[in-house]
Amino acid sequence: MNDEFTTALAKVPQVTLGFWIIKIAATTLGETGGDAVTMSMGLGYLVGTLIFAALFLIMVAAQIRAKRFHPLLYWATIIATTTVGTTMADFCDRSLGIGYAGGSTLLLALLLISLFVWQRALGTVSVDTVNTPRAELHYWITIMFSQTLGTALGDWMASTVGFGFDGAALVFCALLVLVAAAYFWTSISRTALFWTTFILTRPLGATVGDFLDKPHSLGGLDLSRYVASAALFLFILLAVLLFRQQPARQGAGH
Repeated sequence: MNDEFTTALAKVPQVTLGFWIIKIAATTLGETGGDAVTMSMGLGYLVGTLIFAALFLIMVAAQIRAKRFHPLLYWATIIATTTVGTTMADFCDRSLGIGYAGGSTLLLALLLISLFVWQRALGTVSVDTVNTPRAELHYWITIMFSQTLGTALGDWMASTVGFGFDGAALVFCALLVLVAAAYFWTSISRTALFWTTFILTRPLGATVGDFLDKPHSLGGLDLSRYVASAALFLFILLAVLLFRQQPARQGAGH
C-alpha cells in the first residue's frame, strides 16, 4: 500500500447500512449500560458520568494513537460516547434541575458550537477527512455532544411531550425515513445528512433502551439492564465481525 493510498483513508468507517445498524445498537447499549451503572448499581448520575468520562478519554486517546482504522476500537469508542452521553444528559436534565427541554437546548448549543469550531479550524466537518489527530479530536468531541443531545431529546419526546417510549421511537424512525428520502432524492449536502442522521439515531436508541428496561408502570418491558446490555453487546460484536467495514476514503462525501 503506497503512501498516497494510505493518506486517502480516514480512521472512521465508510457509512453503509451496516454502519447505521451497529450505531443504533450501540446507542441502545449506551442507554441500558448507563442506566445499569447509575440506577441499578445506585452510583448516581455524577459518579456514573465521571466513570464513563474517564473511559471515553481512554478510548479516544487509543483511537487517536492508532495508526489506522480498527473496527473494534472504533465501535468501543462509540459505545463509550453513548454511555457517557446517557449519564451526562441525565445529570444535566435531572441533577441540575433544568429539565429535558433545558437540557436539550443546552446540549444543542454545545453541539452547534462544536461543529462551528471544527468547521472554522479545518474548513470541513466531513467524516471522510478524519485522518489526523486534530480532526479526530474535533470528531470525537462532536460525537460526544451529539450522543448526549440525543439522550436528552429522547427523554424529552417520551416523557415531557408524552409520546411514551414506543411512540417516541416511531417519531424518530419517521424522521430518519425522511432523511433517507432526502439522501436518495435530493442534492442536500451528504455531510449535513450524515450529522442529522447521527443525531437522530441516538434518541431512537435511547427510547428503545428505555422501552427495554423501564418498569411496566412507565411503559417499558422491565427487562434486566444487565441482561439487555449483555445481549446488545454481543449483537454489536457479531455485527462488527459480520459487516466487514472499510475505512472511509477521503473526499468521498460532500
